[in-house]
Amino acid sequence: MSKRLFGTDGLRGQVNIFPMTPEVVMRLGLAAGYYFRNGKQRHKVIIGKDTRLSGYVFESALTSGLCAMGMDVFQVGPMPTPAVSFLTRNMRADLGIVISASHNPFMDNGIKFFDSNGYKLPDSVEDEISAMVMSGDSNWDYPQSENVGRASKIEDARGRYIVYLKYSFPHDMTLKGVKMVLDSANGATYSLGHMFEELGAEVVRIGDKPDGLNINDKCGSMYPEVMGRRVVEEHADIGLAMDGDGDRLIVVDEKGQVLDGDQIMALCAADLMERGKLAKNMLVSTVMSNMALENFMKERGGVMLRTPVGDRYVVEAMCREGAVLGGEQSGHLIFREYSTTGDGLLAALQLLRILCVKNRPLSELSGLLELYPQKLQNVHVQQKVPFDEVPAIQKALKQVEQDLAGKGRVLLRYSGTESVARVMVEAQDSDKVELYTSELAEVLEKHLR
Repeated sequence: MSKRLFGTDGLRGQVNIFPMTPEVVMRLGLAAGYYFRNGKQRHKVIIGKDTRLSGYVFESALTSGLCAMGMDVFQVGPMPTPAVSFLTRNMRADLGIVISASHNPFMDNGIKFFDSNGYKLPDSVEDEISAMVMSGDSNWDYPQSENVGRASKIEDARGRYIVYLKYSFPHDMTLKGVKMVLDSANGATYSLGHMFEELGAEVVRIGDKPDGLNINDKCGSMYPEVMGRRVVEEHADIGLAMDGDGDRLIVVDEKGQVLDGDQIMALCAADLMERGKLAKNMLVSTVMSNMALENFMKERGGVMLRTPVGDRYVVEAMCREGAVLGGEQSGHLIFREYSTTGDGLLAALQLLRILCVKNRPLSELSGLLELYPQKLQNVHVQQKVPFDEVPAIQKALKQVEQDLAGKGRVLLRYSGTESVARVMVEAQDSDKVELYTSELAEVLEKHLR
């Protein structure tokens, strides 16, 4: 295998440029079908997608490869990533596949897989599938003609998913009296806003008119300020912003102030601890989460476990440690009692339950966590050389860490989906955050281009 196809969240890239070409994706379908085929029984695969125009291309390519390998394909159309995870479990399928590039613009697309239990595939399995795709070997073990797969559509998938989501919300509680703004990013959740209305809320919808090209375009979780302005205009109680595939949530309070994943996790962790339901008093997050969240947990007798970036690494740690709550600063939130992956709509329901129980404005509740100043800067790179192999980078990093002396943090990492290095600095001193982020970014730009 000359190149690893998968990043931190599946395969991703610009449409019709390697690896996101119909040829590669069809081979991916063949490889996945071969890997997950087990015995002579019929095999089931669930395929969902977001609202990108190119979704039709890759849906057809995947379906061709999978059916050729004897897998029956059930297409659910535009559906959130966590809905595909749920349907894979619910329908006892062998495999779930989502066609999406998450928060990226329409010209990108991607593929991610779920196993029969609704969990994202581990690196080792992805590497085996990658090896088959990249080998150039066309001697696939095709089934006999009478054993090729069939493709069909599931027309009631949205209804099934909504019923599942409602089970996570107290049956004796309604959202009557709650006014919200819901930004669906012109993505996979665009048709699901009525769930909140069914629970009694007044919903102002934006980002709910996808045309194949406007997904994540100045809307959704990447542009929460748009929703924030609308919340203030509408005198709403809360704003909920999804990303293109609906697996993350960013929130604004009634004053239009943005709450990121760390602040939402603090609210939910405190609620679970108050009710004695936070297993081991443990929260699982990533290396990107703010130091304030870690201190927040310590002050309350809890612990925060950090993982590499990527919600699947959070989920793996949660399963290993028996934790029930985890997530990412970016808004991936996992409530393991109900789900096996990040779910924006499910997380919104859990937050709304807290809002109803506390009967206080969200701006007051969110004051639980005061974030340390933090800055993240992207540096475009030509090659992803390990940072510890570049002496100039190591020297600059060591100098910054010595100066912060436990009162701040520096993180250098490469994006798993883009040719980008990320510099993150956080500290109690905002001036140092600005200075060191800029200095380190300059060093990376000089030595990695």
